Amino acid sequence: MKLVNEKLAANLLKAGSKEFLSMGFQGASLRSIAASLGVTTGAIYRYYSDKEALFDALVEEPAKTLVEQYRKLQKSFAAMPLERQLCELPEVPDEKQLWMLRHIYDHFDAFKLIICCSAGTKYEHYIDTLIEIEANSSRALIDRMTAEGLKIRCIDDALIHIVSSALFFGMFETVKHDMPFEKAVIYTNSLREFYSAGWFKILGLSNA
Repeated sequence: MKLVNEKLAANLLKAGSKEFLSMGFQGASLRSIAASLGVTTGAIYRYYSDKEALFDALVEEPAKTLVEQYRKLQKSFAAMPLERQLCELPEVPDEKQLWMLRHIYDHFDAFKLIICCSAGTKYEHYIDTLIEIEANSSRALIDRMTAEGLKIRCIDDALIHIVSSALFFGMFETVKHDMPFEKAVIYTNSLREFYSAGWFKILGLSNA
């Protein structure tokens, strides 16, 4: 059984986050983290098997929650009648639009680490998971519209992926640039409105 020094455990997370944010995962050093706390690297190994385990401890829970909740949201959206789905797209209800941004900002440092400092870890392509969920949801909606007889333009999977990527890379620009939450809300509102209206345009539908 490992003895746990709660103060040291908390300080390790703080020092680790600071080191990773400053140096990125690949440039970070457990020796540097230990030195900043006045302990040996051996003290760190009592809590984490390696550098990646420490990084994982900083980001795993917020990252996992975001993916799981976003997947649930898309399943809920897919279960709606088609008419309601189309009505929600241009309006983008506030509660559905902002929950993700709130979660990101509640765990800002974790997502800053994922987006800006995760090269060399399993989180390096984290954003691709969110893009895939969005792209699959968009594909399912387009197929449903076609099946129900709506006259829409043919959209291939490559374009769906590009549009989905633009949404998430745009959203996480707020994190990259350390944007205050209030300003991020305004920018994300505009992004979602642009994104939703754009779908109607490229599909050849009226959103009036």
